Amino acid sequence: MELGTWITFFLATVAISLSPGPGAIAAMGAGLNHGFRRGQRIAFGLALGVWTQLAIVGVGLGALLATSGTAFAVVKWLGVAYLVWLGIQQWRAPAAPLVAHDDAAATTTTRELVLRGWTVNAVNPKGTVFLLAVLPQFVDPAQPLLAQYLVIGATFGAVEFSVMSGYAALAARVLGLFRTPRQMRGLNRVFGSLFVLAGALLATFKRAA
Repeated sequence: MELGTWITFFLATVAISLSPGPGAIAAMGAGLNHGFRRGQRIAFGLALGVWTQLAIVGVGLGALLATSGTAFAVVKWLGVAYLVWLGIQQWRAPAAPLVAHDDAAATTTTRELVLRGWTVNAVNPKGTVFLLAVLPQFVDPAQPLLAQYLVIGATFGAVEFSVMSGYAALAARVLGLFRTPRQMRGLNRVFGSLFVLAGALLATFKRAA
């Protein structure tokens, strides 16, 4: 991949990662409830989800997902159900303020946070359809495809991890100023509602005809 092409792709991935969506909501929710050190672990899962989407597109399954109405519907409604479930969980999260040492909600394991992040990005056919439309602009079929996909995957994963870590830090540092149980309960319900809204928006998404 030429440097000019990579720079363009890098800027595109930054814009994609910064755009509000389920990943950003998940990262901020984790930062709010677990503090930055623990909450940042969800960013690993979100990056893994991006790599999963790239692998799906790279091996050709993305085209099947985009053209098969049944496959698309199954994955879409799985994603919708998961986002709504996350919304309910966030709505019901304990109204406990963050503490100085980031040990709030210590019962949530690293594995659970990583899996949550992976699922948010992986079970999202909207991301697959988007990558199918974008990737061909940056892949040169005359050059070795594996090397290009490795560069694309490393770039997208690094950007996604960095941006989502930033969202988690923002929630932990800024929203962490809210200390009272009433304030925390209100924030949890806001984020819970955002998850449900993200699920509702995904439910309206349709593959291109």
